[in-house]
Amino acid sequence: MRTTRPGGPVRAANPAGRIGVLAVLVLAAAYSLLPVWWLVVSATKGSSDLFSSNGFWFAGRIEIVHNISTLLGVQDGIYGRWLLNSLLYAVGGAAAATLLSAMAGYVLAKYTFRGREAVFNTVLGAILIPAPLFALPLYLMFSATHLVNTFWAVFIPSIVSPFGVYLSRIYAAAAVPDELLEAGRIDGAGEFRIFRSIALRVLQPSLVTIFLFQFVTIWTNYLLPSLMLASDRLQPVTVGLVAWKEQRGQTVPYNLIITGALLSVVPIVVMFLLLQRYWKAGLTSGSVK
Repeated sequence: MRTTRPGGPVRAANPAGRIGVLAVLVLAAAYSLLPVWWLVVSATKGSSDLFSSNGFWFAGRIEIVHNISTLLGVQDGIYGRWLLNSLLYAVGGAAAATLLSAMAGYVLAKYTFRGREAVFNTVLGAILIPAPLFALPLYLMFSATHLVNTFWAVFIPSIVSPFGVYLSRIYAAAAVPDELLEAGRIDGAGEFRIFRSIALRVLQPSLVTIFLFQFVTIWTNYLLPSLMLASDRLQPVTVGLVAWKEQRGQTVPYNLIITGALLSVVPIVVMFLLLQRYWKAGLTSGSVK
């Protein structure tokens, strides 16, 4: 294989280097895919086959349909309730966070006011702070306002996304031309109408990206809901599955817990497949503007 550098001679690639890169890529792919493969295979096994057969290959009978049916009936269908709770937290929280991030990013990008850079630097600082550090202060705040063990204790923190504000500001500064906003003002449109009718349409690819990131963040969150929620009727699927696992298979067999873990990732996969056209377009558009 030969490579060409701009303005330089043609140079043959080092075979050892290619092999090394391929080896790293193969290891990375195996590290990413093997746990998923194990999860899929294990979800097809019965309780007796789970520990007696090869973990990376199927047992004699495929029992995933029976496992799902049994799982949905455990404890009066509590697993379905957990999935519904996760959807409410993730979809509602991601939608609200996306809208608030778009509004904040647009204001920071297109309006000049005192303290604008200080606000933006504060947002950047919030991105660098690990989210688990906020869990205990939030618990104390919500405990004082009697919101602990309610839907709002998980939903309200989910609508705040410093990364979304940062991405919205960067994208709005690059993609929304000032001339377009001035044209709207000359036509008599108000500031909110300009944002709703013009800016939101231009920002659409970045909004899809923010929504996906926030959806995955909320869906996979464990620490905050485990601190805030005591009632199992309010818990998301992540907290419920860990609670089952801590019972060491005495209440719910391990094969059902594994099946529940497999089902819990299906909404994330579906969401990425449905919206991949939009967020890929957003990343590409942002790279050339």
